[in-house]
Parts: sequence; structure tokens; C-alpha cells
Amino acid sequence: MGLKVNTNLEAIQIQKTLTDTNSRVGDSLRRLSSGLRINTAKDDAAGFATANAFKSKISSMRVASQNATEAQSVLQTADGAYNQIHDILNRMKSLATQAASGQTTDNQTTVSNEFVALQKEIDRIANSTKYGTTTLVAGDTSETGKAKVASEGITFQIGATNSSENQIAVTFQGATAACLKVGIDATGTTGINIDSQTFAQGAMDKIDAALTDINKAMGSVGAYQNRLQYTIQNLATSIENYSASESAIRDVDMAAEISTFTKNQILQQSGMAMLAQANQAPQQILTLLR
Repeated sequence: MGLKVNTNLEAIQIQKTLTDTNSRVGDSLRRLSSGLRINTAKDDAAGFATANAFKSKISSMRVASQNATEAQSVLQTADGAYNQIHDILNRMKSLATQAASGQTTDNQTTVSNEFVALQKEIDRIANSTKYGTTTLVAGDTSETGKAKVASEGITFQIGATNSSENQIAVTFQGATAACLKVGIDATGTTGINIDSQTFAQGAMDKIDAALTDINKAMGSVGAYQNRLQYTIQNLATSIENYSASESAIRDVDMAAEISTFTKNQILQQSGMAMLAQANQAPQQILTLLR
């Protein structure tokens, strides 16, 4: 091979190789410092897009899990109200049973006063049981045109996409005295009273029906709670699996990358040494001028 001064082809080739090595060393440094195999789209365009899709879905599922947990809190609030109203109905049944017996005539007023107070307490609990601004167990009768009423339905987003499979619509049965047909009524036609033995006997049947209704309402709430618990568990499993998939695509294998980094560092150092040697080669021409 001839000796040339103007063009040092060996140095150019070594410089090109060294530039490529320096680029790989830089890539390894970014990966080792961030812990990510893919830092920008140029690292792996297809993988970058797929990993970002997984990341978006994971984020949505985390919020969906939070929604499902909050839905559980809503259901627990309603369940607490139903339980209290159930206890009140049991007491009302006891009072009605007492008033339906002939020997209670002497203290009929006292028993009746407590009965009316319990009817009012049912309304107070039903109308005051709220989650945020949503009235849960009042029903449409007393709340239409005011705050949002849960008996109209609350839809919870418990998935990452806008589809019916990722939503749960929860409705609550109205539990005011009027909804349960045990409201205050002097005639005993639409509601009940125990002002007389006859009215008390009729009230017993209506309270039994109200107890049946409130038991159904509590059973419905329990079913929703069980369903949401399974939903939360399924979301946790999905988040785990999607996170593993994203990690497999985006995260770097630190051990393998350190090995690659060490190799490229050695190549970088040897390339620098060889470039120095190649730059000295044209100086051999000076020996011909002596």
C-alpha cells in the first residue's frame, strides 16, 4: 500500500469506528442511568409505542380501581342507613304489635307518639344519608328536583375503556317512610298509624312488607359489594400483568447492559489508541526525505 500524506484512509476508518463506539457508550450510559432500555422512540420505535400503550392502560386501570374502591364506600354508606332503618322498622313492629292488643288502650297515646317519632326518624335518616352531594336512599319522592338521587342510578367507571363491560350502574331503593309505605297517615290508607287497635293490626302487615323491601335493598347492596370486590381484585391482577409486560419492553437488563458498556469502553479506549497510531503513520514519509 502506498504512502500518502493528504488522505489518511486508516485514520478515517478508525475515526468512523470510534464514533460508532462512542455512540454506543452514550446509549449504554443513558440506559444505565435511567434503568430504561427505551428512552426515546429512536431506541425502539415499535417497542416505544407498545410500552406507552401499556402505560396509558395501567394508569387508567389504577384510577378505575380507585373508582371501584370509592363505590364500595358509597355502598357501605347506604348499607349503614338501610340497617338503621331496618332496626327502626323492627321497633315499629313491636309497638304495632303492642298497640294491636286490647290491654294497651290505656297507654295508646304514649305508644303512638313513639311510633310517629320513629316514622319521622326514618325520613330523617333517608334524607340525610349522602355521599358527597348525592342522596343515597331517599328515593325520588322527596328529592326530585333537588340533589341528584341515587335511585336514579350511579354509574361507576371500573375499567380502562368506555364500554358497558367496564361500567357498573348502581341503584338504591328509596327508604323513606313514604317509599316503604309506612309513612304518617291518620287514615291508614297510604301510610300507617297505631292510634287504634284496628289501625295497629293493619300497620303490622305493612311493616312486614316494609321489612321485606328493606331486606331486599340490603341484599342488593351486598351483591354490589361482592361484585365490586371481585372487580378490584381483577383490576389488581390486570395492573400487575400489564406492568410486567411494560417492564419487559421498556426496562433494561442491568447485568447485560453493564457487560455491553464494559465492552464498548474497551473498544473506545483501543480505538483512541489505534487512531493515535494511524495519525503517526504519515510521519514515516519523513524518513524518505533524509
